[in-house]
Amino acid sequence: MSSYELLPGAPESPVLLHVPHSARTIPADVRAGIVLDDAALERELDHITDAHTAELAERAAALAGVAPWRFVNRLSRLVVDPERFPDEREEMTAVGMGAVYTRTTHRAELRPAGTDPEPLLARYFRPYARAMTEAVAERLAATGRAVVIDVHSYPSEPLPYELHGAGPRPPVCLGTDTFHTPPELTEAARRAFAVCGGTGLDAPFAGTYVPLAFHGLDARVTALMVEIRRDTYMTEPGGPAGPGLEPLAKALSELINAICSAP
Repeated sequence: MSSYELLPGAPESPVLLHVPHSARTIPADVRAGIVLDDAALERELDHITDAHTAELAERAAALAGVAPWRFVNRLSRLVVDPERFPDEREEMTAVGMGAVYTRTTHRAELRPAGTDPEPLLARYFRPYARAMTEAVAERLAATGRAVVIDVHSYPSEPLPYELHGAGPRPPVCLGTDTFHTPPELTEAARRAFAVCGGTGLDAPFAGTYVPLAFHGLDARVTALMVEIRRDTYMTEPGGPAGPGLEPLAKALSELINAICSAP
């Protein structure tokens, strides 16, 4: 079984909803390399998983006038985190949370010191990156542009692993890239999510995902990260979704509609 799934949208849609952190599944052989007992692992998954974001993307896609494409990670980010740099460029390596995590959200040991990340990078990280690159290339070929909307969530209170956890934690945090996030995309998101309690920009989480083949090179690829504070739509840390999910899905669909209607 593939570790990811590309769910088709309308042929004419440039929008690709990227959902990298919604799953809790860990293959048995990968689980064997994690030192936490089962109860501790479940607690860690509660904290680290962007719960219900795949459902959010699915609902938004159904509501949109032109259905977006969706690229969904079906494995937990504790297997590999497809949004991290796999090398020294990744600042989260400082807290043991590069592409292959060795520490938990509370900075406890997740994998033994000296764990070689290469087998997991080869098996999961690089195939995922290639597939995401191909998905973006397909949107470019079909529509002349590609718009990656990175769908995430984050806890209402900072966790110890956060490097930039001080300061405001708005209902919706918008992460941007100086090259790939044009002002009109940010403003469209601000308008769409205004009904959800308001937005902040690049705090507590900044940046957005663009495949490295296009990053800083192709302005036809635009991108925005949408980080939704979990208490607005679910019971924290890992509980069920609540009534807040539906207005968020509607807001995300409005952003999709705005993108598709833009020249």
